Amino acid sequence: MAYRRYARGHQESADYWPGFVDALATLLLVIVFLLSVFMVAQFYLRSELSGRDEAMIRLESQIAELSTLLSLERQTAEDLRGEMSALTATLATETSRAEDATGESTRLSAMLAGLEGGADAASARTVALEDELAAEREISAEGAALLALANQQIAALRLQMASLQEALNASEARDAENHAVIANLGRRLNAALAQRVQELARYRSEFFGRLREVLQSRDDIEIVGDRFVFQSEVFFASGSAELSIEGQAELARLADALNEISGAIPDEINWVLRVDGHTDVRPINTEEFPTNWHLSAARAIAVVRYLISQGIPPERLVAAGFGEFRPLDPSETNAAYRRNRRIELKLTER
Repeated sequence: MAYRRYARGHQESADYWPGFVDALATLLLVIVFLLSVFMVAQFYLRSELSGRDEAMIRLESQIAELSTLLSLERQTAEDLRGEMSALTATLATETSRAEDATGESTRLSAMLAGLEGGADAASARTVALEDELAAEREISAEGAALLALANQQIAALRLQMASLQEALNASEARDAENHAVIANLGRRLNAALAQRVQELARYRSEFFGRLREVLQSRDDIEIVGDRFVFQSEVFFASGSAELSIEGQAELARLADALNEISGAIPDEINWVLRVDGHTDVRPINTEEFPTNWHLSAARAIAVVRYLISQGIPPERLVAAGFGEFRPLDPSETNAAYRRNRRIELKLTER
């Protein structure tokens, strides 16, 4: 009874449960559909990511291989650079050797050219053959033939060089003999000259001895080395080149002694008496003597002319003027001036 009342009560109210169930079923189907779509998308996404990972792995593998290849290429490049440096050094060495060989060849060619004209022709022929060999190097058969011919020419040239070397050795031996002969002649000449010098020294000693005897009473005459030094005042007045009477008398005595000595000197001794004129440093500037050089030369010439008048041969006399440029005393005092104004006589060989 109660159930029927309940059923009747419900029949009378709205029945919402089937719609709610349908809505839940539909929602469930939608959720299942969405999950299916998500799973499919997840599957495709996972497949895509897996493919990309494999591609990344392949790319990383290729990059590693390329890095290895790049390292190998870099190492190869470094090795090639090292080999290139070594080859460059070797080339420089070989070039230097070739230049040295070229210089040596040029020197030998010059020596051979000076000894034998035929060596020049042989060298020219060798150069021509080398040019022909370089031009025909691409043709092996003809190149080999030319090389053989060049070798024959070089062998012949070497034989000529050997013969020329023998000729050079013989010439050097002759030169050595000639040098020995020349050295012997030089020694003999030096000995003869030494003997002549000794003879002249002996006659110069006798001449000095006689002059000492002639002039021993004069205190204004001195001996300096191998020269007799006369003060200019003995022969000349100040600023003049005219011989005084007293100077002529002194020169006459000197000429007598020189004539006596010169008669004993052999003719083969080519002796001369050199007369040197000197002045002090004080300048002179006259119409007759513009400089001290003019005055000293004029005084030396005056002495020479007077000695010629006394019988001394002119070819045995030399006059020289030195002006103020060879002082005996460089100080600037009256005593130094007087000593530097002088006439010097020196017996020497021409």
